[in-house]
Amino acid sequence: MKRVAIFISGGGSNMVSLVDAMQTGEIDAEPVLVLANSADAGGLEKARARGIKTAVVDHRDYSDRASFETKISQILQDNVVNVICLAGFMRVLTAEFTAQWEGRMLNIHPSLLPKYKGLNTHQRALDAGDSEAGVSVHLVTAELDDGPILGQVAVPILDGDTADDLAARVLLEEHKLYPAVLKTFIKTL
Repeated sequence: MKRVAIFISGGGSNMVSLVDAMQTGEIDAEPVLVLANSADAGGLEKARARGIKTAVVDHRDYSDRASFETKISQILQDNVVNVICLAGFMRVLTAEFTAQWEGRMLNIHPSLLPKYKGLNTHQRALDAGDSEAGVSVHLVTAELDDGPILGQVAVPILDGDTADDLAARVLLEEHKLYPAVLKTFIKTL
């Protein structure tokens, strides 16, 4: 059975959807670690409540990305991780790190990639006058929010939507899409 680490920076709602799908047997994988880049990440307590080991590697404690990622790599090795799911992990990983995990690291991004890589995706879709926004799950490469797309769901933009309104509707789809994509992806390994 594949051993999955989930990286978070915040509340961890996508992490919860992934862990719950693995723990119920919907996904044939084991969630072995939730790693955050801040001890304040609310998702850490949610992971602990589900019996998942947690780790914090605060990027502010390291002088450069290489040393930050070396610590992460050691933790992944110690936990015999096979697959990484980035779930709201708000750190850009180096080309060296992503190369080590090529074909085994997924990311969820709140836009219909290749549109709106980076931050503020919902506001950017509204500002552009788009009729829809959405969510993508993709394999991670060295390029930010790039890599082969494994799944997408479009969400209509409604009259009067704010970025928060749109984000809330997209988040509901994220919670369904990420587990579905991981389930299929695990079968290919």
